[in-house]
Amino acid sequence: MPVRYEADYYSWSQEQAAMLRAGRLDQIDLENLAEEIESLGRSDRRSLGSQLQRAMMHLLKWRYQPEMGGNSWRRSIREARKEVAVLLEDSPSLVRMVPGLIGERYRMARLDAIDETGFPAAAFPKECPFAVEQVLVDAGLGETELDG
Repeated sequence: MPVRYEADYYSWSQEQAAMLRAGRLDQIDLENLAEEIESLGRSDRRSLGSQLQRAMMHLLKWRYQPEMGGNSWRRSIREARKEVAVLLEDSPSLVRMVPGLIGERYRMARLDAIDETGFPAAAFPKECPFAVEQVLVDAGLGETELDG
């Protein structure tokens, strides 16, 4: 008896993979399998947005609260950029989404920076002050000047 998607996701996924490998396509749970494949793409997009948001939040703090900047901010920016690079390498079609995600996620990055610095909202620009390249790589902002 086939495992139901709703009853045991892990067993269902293993069963579906085994049936695909065996070529038993007539037994595949097509609707749920298609939904799961779409979900994988959404997950990568969310992860990309999250890492861009993290990088922008620390870049804002670096720019507007430079006296507090240090190794942890630099490391967080660098790690976010590494994660973005890995996601874009694995899924190159996501590259075209980066400018839009920066626009979407900047608002949340700004709110995070406001919360973390205690600065008033007016201290940070309402629109993203960083070019795409500045979010993705050190573009003269000095935040990775200790990289060797």
